[in-house]
Amino acid sequence: MLTKAQALDYFRSADLIGLGLDADAMRRRLHPDGIVSYIIDRNINYTNFCTEYCTFCAFYRPLKGKLAAEGYILDYDTIYQKIAETVQLGGTGVLMQGGLHPDLKIDWHEKMLRGIKQRFPYVHLHCYSASGIIAIAEYSGLTIRDTIARLRDAGLDSIPGGGAEILDDEVRYRIARLKCLTDDWLNVHRTAHQLGMRTTATMMFGVGETFEHRINHLQRIYDLQEETGGFTAFIPWSFQPKNTALGGRGWDEATAVEYLKVLAISRLFLSNFLNVQSSWVTQGLKVCQLGLRFGGNDVGSVMIEENVVRSAGVTNCTTEEELRHMIRDAGFRPVQRDTLYRTYFLN
Repeated sequence: MLTKAQALDYFRSADLIGLGLDADAMRRRLHPDGIVSYIIDRNINYTNFCTEYCTFCAFYRPLKGKLAAEGYILDYDTIYQKIAETVQLGGTGVLMQGGLHPDLKIDWHEKMLRGIKQRFPYVHLHCYSASGIIAIAEYSGLTIRDTIARLRDAGLDSIPGGGAEILDDEVRYRIARLKCLTDDWLNVHRTAHQLGMRTTATMMFGVGETFEHRINHLQRIYDLQEETGGFTAFIPWSFQPKNTALGGRGWDEATAVEYLKVLAISRLFLSNFLNVQSSWVTQGLKVCQLGLRFGGNDVGSVMIEENVVRSAGVTNCTTEEELRHMIRDAGFRPVQRDTLYRTYFLN
């Protein structure tokens, strides 16, 4: 693990190649087999709250009145149909999210999860966010622990890291006055880990935060991983200002160099994380490929359906064949994995 001072020196350094070499060396120590993994799954938004009315991704707001009345909720049959299509296309899991809908209390979610598991028992359900879990708990009059336990018992397999953004309350208060503060986010993931579930950690950077804020974020998730060991992976991505309420703040969109720096420093700092993902969704396939030499050992999902980032004006897309070619061309062996980073095929 880097110290905070060392991480700050890396952020300030102009030696991008040296940083990349250091991160690549750590990746090779953790993954000496030359494998880069990917997954085939689908993103399903069961409401439109987080694609039309939010600022970006997990900057959710509970809706009231006219907006709440107009928001759609997918019926269960439509959700089942989307999952059936996913399975037919070789998908092994779904990531579901839907903002903070005040009408969707715990019973609705339990019924949805059980219905999916009855029809698709082997599909991995990687669903909600810390903000979403907190909202379900509040609307249902439950504790966070009881909410996660009930969702787990109904079929929830793991929880994504959405809504982490920058885990520093100075940033969270300033940019969006987020309801889910740093300790709230960490508490949801800690509780899930205590209940035997795995989760992922993320960071969305480029919202006016300082290098120190980013390092504070890495420190908080490093500390939680030391405590619980429940994170499967870390996924950083850059804020996309187009078509979002935060886009008018005047922040410069993160460059490829900045993305590669964050990725490499994350790999070096998070020595207790086995997996760090190089994402193609916001930066594109070419930068994602470079990221495999800056500490990344996974390229994420083919993403059969994705709406949140797309609603922010990002239209990158790919296929399994394209991902496999990209991985091979970077000098690695592509391997399909499941949501918990267990490998399926070695072809």
